[in-house]
Amino acid sequence: MYKKIDQKLASVLSEDVGKLILRVSISVLMLFHGFSKLSSGVDKIAAGLVKSGFPEFLAYGVYVGEIILPILIILGLFTRLAALGMGITMCFAIFLVYSEKLFMLTKNGAPVIELPLLYLVLSIVIFFIGAGKYSLDNKKSV
Repeated sequence: MYKKIDQKLASVLSEDVGKLILRVSISVLMLFHGFSKLSSGVDKIAAGLVKSGFPEFLAYGVYVGEIILPILIILGLFTRLAALGMGITMCFAIFLVYSEKLFMLTKNGAPVIELPLLYLVLSIVIFFIGAGKYSLDNKKSV
């Protein structure tokens, strides 16, 4: 019985719709972080970078990683590269903000790095699966 239900669902649903939902949802959520940085600036990020031995100008990369790359992922344009870049952005965020808390848990028992880790993992997933049918990447190859 389950097999029949699964076959009926498979005939209606598609992997491409799932890829679109994944791309749009994770990118829209990331855009909230990026727009927050637009309004508050990157001074705290710059200070953290300098403290960790990186040049201060790298702080402006947050605008790329949290605004430009998510927009590219939503559009499905240069999706794999954009997802890789967003993943690298999240590696920096985890290193700079959570390096001392990597193995700590919240009072609810979840890892402190749960949210940035989800962004990182989902960026990697998008990097591997690509944009799918509903993307500008797909339109370029037609």
